[in-house]
This record gives sequence, structure tokens and C-alpha cells, in this order.
Amino acid sequence: MLDFAFIWQHIGLFKSGLLLTITISLCGIALAIVIGLLCACVLIECERELANSGKLKRALLQATRFAITSYVEVARNTPLLIQLFFLYFALPKVGITLSAFTCATTALAFLGGGYMCESFRAGLGSISKTQVESALSIGLSRLNILRFVVLPQGLGVALPGITANVIFLIKETSVVGILALGDILYISKDIIDLYGKTYEALAMLLVMYVVLLLPISLAASALESHLNKRL
Repeated sequence: MLDFAFIWQHIGLFKSGLLLTITISLCGIALAIVIGLLCACVLIECERELANSGKLKRALLQATRFAITSYVEVARNTPLLIQLFFLYFALPKVGITLSAFTCATTALAFLGGGYMCESFRAGLGSISKTQVESALSIGLSRLNILRFVVLPQGLGVALPGITANVIFLIKETSVVGILALGDILYISKDIIDLYGKTYEALAMLLVMYVVLLLPISLAASALESHLNKRL
């Protein structure tokens, strides 16, 4: 039987851990979305402009595409734990010292940016060339085409991937405890070590993640349905 009196007595610790997890997730994921969207837009524009560019512009576009693609591959193929170690332990060797919170949000943004880029790229890249050319023919600028033609349709396609990435990144915050940040997993481990209440700690850990992730999943499903109806 679970010791509910013990759980209630220590609920404040789990709330503080949940608050820190939410804060790190919000900051990291918001930055990841911005990075991913910018990278995806630049990549798509590079691919569209390559065919009709001179030598110098072509070389510049290819270099830009290579830089972004390299970032995406590095971000997606290195664990968050390694990125945290690099930011927290390696950078001070060259005179750059970041707080544990800054390291956590930066690493999450770096990792998430790579995944978000691919999700946005899949969505925005699904818009046909004909629509873009038609928008150009009626005098819309590239920025307005992105705003009124590409983004509204592309986001509907990209939304399932973006939602999966958001949930993945929130779960990845479980490793930030390596920097002694008191997230919900770190709090659970502390309670197990101090009081030996393994089942109580794990039960609360499960509840906290469900409380955090289930509304995101339901909201994303509702938003996807709404966007599909509008389109």
C-alpha cells in the first residue's frame, strides 16, 4: 500500500520540481521552435533559389545549407547528456561559465532545434511550387507568401511532429538532474535515497509527468483538428 500521508507531506517538493521542469521546458522548447522554424525556412529558400542562381550566390546558398544541415545532424545525433556535460564542464576550460539553468535550457534548445527543423521542413516543404509561383505572380513578397500561404498550410502538416518533439523534449529534461537541478526526477531520487519510499516517489513521478504531458497531447490533437477543418 502506498503511504498517502507521506506523499501529502512531501507534495510541496514535487510541486517545486514540477515548476522547475516546466520552466526549463518552456524556455528550451520556445527557443527550439524559433531555431527550428528559422532553419527550416532558410533551407527551403536555399533549395528553391539554387536552380536559378549564379555561381557566387549558388556557392553561398550551398554553404548555408551545409551549415544548417550539419547543425541538425549534430543536434539530433548527440545525447542531451553529452551536450550538458560540454556546456557545464568543458566551456569553463575556455573561460565561459554558465549557470546550471542556462546550460539546461541551452542544451534543450540546441537538441530541440534540430528536431523542430526537420518537422517544420516536412510541413513547409509539402506546399507545392505552383502555389508559391501563383502567389509571386499576383505580387506577394516572399515574406507575405511565407506568412499567408506556406505557414498556415505547412503548420497543419508539421503539427504532429512538433507535438511529438515537444513531448520528447519535456521527457528529456529528466537528465538535467546531473547538474544538481531539482527537477521532478531529481526530487524523486532524493526521496528514495533519504526515506526509502520507492513506490511513493515513483507514483508521484508518474502522476507529475501525466499531469504535464497529457494536456499537451490533448490540446495538440484539438488544434490539429481545428486546422484541418479550416484548410
